[in-house]
Amino acid sequence: MNMKPKSIALLILGLLLLIVLLQNTGVVSFKILFWKLTMSRVILIPLVALMGGGIGFFIGKKSGSW
Repeated sequence: MNMKPKSIALLILGLLLLIVLLQNTGVVSFKILFWKLTMSRVILIPLVALMGGGIGFFIGKKSGSW
């Protein structure tokens, strides 16, 4: 099986992400303004990563057109 370097890199990053998620299964509480949220880190880490990626994508897309 001949894998491309990009596929190997994505596979390694996916495995690292899986390891990080499996090691962070505890519950965390945090406050946002007046709300107190409690959720598992397994949910919080990908949620924050997706939000950061989305914000970065839209800022990069907007700044590219200026």
